[in-house]
Amino acid sequence: MLQGNLDYLIEGDRNLIVIEAKRDDLTRGFTQLAVEMIALAMREDTNQLIYGAVTMGTLWIFGILDPETHHITRDISAYKLPDDLEELVKILVGILGS
Repeated sequence: MLQGNLDYLIEGDRNLIVIEAKRDDLTRGFTQLAVEMIALAMREDTNQLIYGAVTMGTLWIFGILDPETHHITRDISAYKLPDDLEELVKILVGILGS
């Protein structure tokens, strides 16, 4: 059984965003994020995409879990604050609003 705690979970009408906060190691943080998204998909018993982000506060990286295919996709882009604030907010609002 998977154990641990989510740092942040934001629920929209149809979508979830899991946010894993890390201090320095985004690669390890993304692995932890992936495990959390898998555990959440199992708990929720859903076939809808689950979105996730790992962040150090000033740097954000997104991922998506497709529970049907068990496939996790990592965004090749990283978003920096404050430079990419507008784009980052658009992504979060877009996920929750879709």
